[in-house]
Amino acid sequence: MIRRNELKVLIADDEPSILMSLEFLFKKEGYKVLIARDGQEAINMFDLEQPAIMILDIMMPNVDGYKVCSYVKTNFKIRAPKVVFLSAKNKETEIEHGYELGADLYIPKPFSTRELIKKVNLIATDML
Repeated sequence: MIRRNELKVLIADDEPSILMSLEFLFKKEGYKVLIARDGQEAINMFDLEQPAIMILDIMMPNVDGYKVCSYVKTNFKIRAPKVVFLSAKNKETEIEHGYELGADLYIPKPFSTRELIKKVNLIATDML
């Protein structure tokens, strides 16, 4: 049986303050945390580490979060990670597009860290 401290979470965002705070919070919750500062780094990190959960900003340099989600959901169907979008893009069409690409959850910015952790913990519980 997998325990939460064995689940890897990849957080991809180009905003350093968000990365630092989420890294701290997820480590506190017992996850193994991986960090990416842009979409290409997120893809590279995914290929290397195979995280169970990815938290993706959409507007990132090089490769956007939509493309990262599409990459992992298309190429790794059997062991695709759970994808959580965390984005300032909060128009209904943008949110729908995220779900169409395979997102498991879409949380608009600004967001409550407490709610984010709670929702990711629910996703993780389904994986354990």
